[in-house]
Order: sequence, then structure tokens, then C-alpha cells
Amino acid sequence: MPKDAAVEEFARLVRALKARDGRSYEALGRRLSVSASTLHRYCSGATVPEEFAVVDRLALLCGADEEERRALEAAWTRADGARRPPVPEPGAGAKPEPGAKPAPEPGAEPEPAPEPAPAPEAAPAPELEPVHARVPGLPSERRRRRWGGVGVVCGALAVVGTVTLGAVLLPGKTRERAAEPPAPLTWTVASDLWKNGCGHTYLVRRTPPPPPEAADARNWATAQGAVDGGETLVRVSVQGKSAAAVVLQALHVRVVERGAPLPWAAYRTDDGCGGAVTPRRFEVDLDRPRPVARALDGYDASGEEGRTLPAVSFPYAVSVAEPEELLVFAGAAGCDCRWYLELEWSSEGRRGTVRIGDEDGAPFRTSGAKGRPVYGYDSVGRAWITGEESGQGG
Repeated sequence: MPKDAAVEEFARLVRALKARDGRSYEALGRRLSVSASTLHRYCSGATVPEEFAVVDRLALLCGADEEERRALEAAWTRADGARRPPVPEPGAGAKPEPGAKPAPEPGAEPEPAPEPAPAPEAAPAPELEPVHARVPGLPSERRRRRWGGVGVVCGALAVVGTVTLGAVLLPGKTRERAAEPPAPLTWTVASDLWKNGCGHTYLVRRTPPPPPEAADARNWATAQGAVDGGETLVRVSVQGKSAAAVVLQALHVRVVERGAPLPWAAYRTDDGCGGAVTPRRFEVDLDRPRPVARALDGYDASGEEGRTLPAVSFPYAVSVAEPEELLVFAGAAGCDCRWYLELEWSSEGRRGTVRIGDEDGAPFRTSGAKGRPVYGYDSVGRAWITGEESGQGG
């Protein structure tokens, strides 16, 4: 494919993504942490990005599937190769000067002369110097002399010994180099939420005391050994640690333990209240072999005219001044599942994944409640009663 054709094909795919999304260059650029003019140059073919990562983020933001992303990466690879100048082959200009070689050849007479016998002894010392230079912190003179002597006796083995000794003598330095810096973001979790703040269903082994207020739900559930029945609601507040943007790439769900639903009775803490606002959220079906977090729109019916609350779509950026909240509704009918959330991030040339559990760092837990006896609390009779007893049905 000609050079210009490869760049134009790549630009055409980028323009198609931008057109599909419908947002302006400024709006998309803010999400991608690039300027509007830079994004325009990508679309026009005036510039090819140095790295594919920014284009991949655009593809995810615009809803591209795996096949489209692979095709986009192949087009970027061709365009990236086309824009680079050809690399001259090494040694192409070295042959016109063969006259320089006869000059050293007459001087080859010192080679057969065995007089400088100490020369081989000095050879290991220069080899060892670069090895020490690669291990910062070694006391240079004494170590160099010691290993110079070993090099005379052991030859190439001394090089291996020097590197090994450096690792043994400097364990602290080795650990420092291996340690990964912490993630540039922080988060807080609330995992004992009630839908619309009104109520929740818990599975409990024995009849519990009266239901708590929503603010005391965590302490009540912990004291009873209660498990979320059918659904768990989690709110994750994410914030950068500095002014530098941290791009949140994706939210994943990892089930670490799966068993049969608990055979315990279900206890509802709701009192029939309702809310006019359905928040935007991520929904997770834990019964699937590989659960995924699907972004769903919310809806606000509190005004004269209802309005849609657009779903949170990845990727997007957070910083110390711009936090973000993720609300996750995870449901289960056929399992007792323990699970984590995993949040992918990238910032300033680094990327990683943080694992998010409950307030204590443990996995979230959700068990199916289908077919279990369901109890509600009768505040007049001060007792838990079934739906049939209350006249409302199960």
C-alpha cells in the first residue's frame, strides 16, 4: 500500500469513529486528554499518533468492538510505518575505503610479538568496569580490585560472580528498583446501600432483630452475619492524587468464589417508599460465567418533564479536583458469589489495575434469594411476618 494511502486509510477510520460518536473535537479531546487540534490532525491525516493507545481509547469511547479495534490497530501500524523515513543500511558507505585496512595490516606485526604477556591480565579489568557501573552503590575501588584478581583466575566467570555479588550485597537497592510506585488515584467504597435509600433484602440464618435505619445497615448486617439477597449495591468514589489526569479505561468484575445460593430466609427492610430518580449505573449479572459491568442510563422523573441521565462511558479522566462516582448494581439468582471490581487506569505513561473490595478490602458477597421464604417487618405488631400474613403476598 502506498505511503499516502496507508495514512489516509487510518485517518478515514478515525473520522468514522468521530462521526459515529457525534461529539465535537473539544469534547472528545477532553476525554482523551489531547487537544482538539491534535484530534483534528489525526482525522485529517496530517498527523499519525506516536502511540496506538490514544486511538484505542477513542475507539472504546466511541463504542468500537474488538474486530474494529484490531482493524484500527493494523491501519495505525501501516500508517506509522509509512510516515517514518527509511533506515539506511549499516555499513553501506564503509566499503569505499578499503585503503584504510592495508594500513593497519602492516602494523599487525605487534600481534605475533608475545612480549606484552601482561596484556591479557589487564583485559578482564576493563570488562568488569561496565559491570560495576551497572550496579549503583558498589564501593568502586576495593570491589574492582578484588574482582579484577578473580577475573585473572576465572575469566568470564568473574563477570557472573560480580553481578551476583552486587545483588547479594545490595538487597535494599534491588528491592527499591523492583518496587512499583503506588497508583496515582484513591477511592472510597460504600457497599451497604439500599435502593433509593428505602430498603434492602438480606439473607439471615436466624430471625434477626428489628430492621435498622439505612445509616446503620452495615453494623446491623455484620452483627447478624447477613448476606445481600439477590442484589448488592456498591458506590465507588474515585479521585486522582494530583492535578495530573488519570484516565479510567474500564471496569471489570472478577468472581473469586461461586457456590449454591444460601438456604436462609430472606428479610426485607423496606417500608414501601420509592424514589423519582433512577440513577445512572453499572449493572452486573453475577450468574453469567464471565460477568461484565454494563453502563445504563438513569432517569429523573422529579420535574414536570422527565429527563434521561446519560450513562457513564469509559474512558474518562479524574484528578484531585475532578472526582467521579461509579454506582454498581450486581444481581444474582443462581449463585452465592464473592466478587471484586477491577478498575483499569493510565496516567503519564503508566498504566495498571486496582482491585476494589468492600470497606474492609474483602470481596463483595451476593446470594440468590429465589424460592426462599420472605419476611417483612410489622412495625405495629413488632414482629417479622411473611407476605401472606401481611396480606401482600410474597
